Amino acid sequence: MNQRQENFLLKFDNSPRIFTKYRGDKQRVATYKYQRDSRYFAQIAEGLIEAGAQELAELGAENIAPEFRGIHFIADKSTLYRINYLTRLASRCLAPLISFHCHDTDTLYKKAKQIQWEDFFAEGSTFAVSGNVSDSTISHSKYASLRLKDAVADYFKEKTGKRPDVSIRNPDILLNLHIRHDKAEISLDTSGGALHRRGYREETVSAPMQETVAAAIIRFTGWNGSVPLYDPMCGSGTLLCEALMRQCNIPSGIFRNKFGFEFLPDFDGSIWKQVKKEADTSIRELPQGLIAGSDLSEKAVDAARINIMGLNYGKNVRVERADFRDLPAIEGRVIVANPPYGIRMGGDDDLEAFYKDFGDFLKQKCKGSTAYIYFGERRYIKKIGLKASWKKPIKAGGLDGRLVKYEMY
Repeated sequence: MNQRQENFLLKFDNSPRIFTKYRGDKQRVATYKYQRDSRYFAQIAEGLIEAGAQELAELGAENIAPEFRGIHFIADKSTLYRINYLTRLASRCLAPLISFHCHDTDTLYKKAKQIQWEDFFAEGSTFAVSGNVSDSTISHSKYASLRLKDAVADYFKEKTGKRPDVSIRNPDILLNLHIRHDKAEISLDTSGGALHRRGYREETVSAPMQETVAAAIIRFTGWNGSVPLYDPMCGSGTLLCEALMRQCNIPSGIFRNKFGFEFLPDFDGSIWKQVKKEADTSIRELPQGLIAGSDLSEKAVDAARINIMGLNYGKNVRVERADFRDLPAIEGRVIVANPPYGIRMGGDDDLEAFYKDFGDFLKQKCKGSTAYIYFGERRYIKKIGLKASWKKPIKAGGLDGRLVKYEMY
C-alpha cells in the first residue's frame, strides 16, 4: 500500500473493519493492465498517426502499433513521463486499468466497482469521466460514462461514507472509458487533460489553429533553423509559437502544473524529476530574426505578440501588422501559413481573389523560398495557381484539410 492509499483511508474511513483490511496488508499492490505489460495508448488525430508514431519512437517508445483513433506503445516509467512532457502531436496518453467484455451498463458498473479506486484517489481528489462507445450493444457514450462515474462514487460511499467530487473543468483524475465491439477498457488519463492545451495561448482570434496541428505542420516542413521562418498570416501566432518551441527544445508541457501519471499507484517522483530536469536543461536560445510573422488584423497581431511573449525567447520573434500584398521580398526562407477559408471566416466572399493574390505573392516575392500552406477547405487549393510539390492530409479539429508544399524556384 502506498502513502496515498494509507492517508486516504486513515482520513476518510474510521471503520475498524476496513481499516484492518487495508492497513494490515501494506505489501498489497493492485496489478493493473498497464503494470502487467507496460502498454499505453496515445490518442492522436487521424491525419497525424504516422508522424505521431515517429515521434513516439524518437521519445523512446517501443512496440508502436497504430490502431483505431491512436497508437498503442510500450514504455517504462521514464519514457511515459517523457512522452507526456514532450510530445507535440499526441492529444493524451492513457494507462489501461482493466478490459472486459461488456454488453450492458450493469456489467460496466459491476466491473468498475471491483477496481480499488483508493490506489488513485487522495483526500479531496476530484475526478471526471470521458467516454466513447462505438459498434457495441451499449450505444450511448454519455450514459456509459455516467455509469462509470456512479461506480466510482458508490465505491467510496460504501467504503468511507463520502463520495469524491466531480470536476468537469479541472479534475485531478480523468478516467477514460472506451467500448468498441462490446469490449470495454477503463483507463486513467496519464496526461491529466488534453495535451494540445499548451498554456501559452492567452489571446485568440476567430477559429485559432489547434496546437497539435500547428506542431505537425512545423514538423512536416522539416525546418531546422538553418534558414528563417515566416508566417504572413499569423493570426494569434500558433504556428510561430510551435516553431519557437520546436527550435528552442521547449517542452510542450512546460506550463502544466500536474500530470495524470502523478496519480498512478506506482508513480515515481524521483524519475519524473530527472526526466523534467533533462528536458528543461536542453532548452536553447532563439537567435534574433530566425522566426517572424505578420497579419493584416491589428487584433491578431496584438494576440500573437502576447502569446509569443509568454514563451522563452519570445522577445526574439518579430510580429508586425501588414497586408501580405505590401510585404517586401521574402526570399530564401521557409514560409508557413494558415490562410482564411469559408468556415474559418464565416463565408467565402472574395476568397477566390484572395487566393489568387496570395499565389501571386508567393510566385513574385518569395523566390528561393519553400512555402507550406494549410488549406482547411481543399477547394481553395486550385485557386492559388501554383504547382504543388506534395499534399499531406491533416484531419483534425473537424476539418479534412491539406498541407501543401510549394517550391518557389
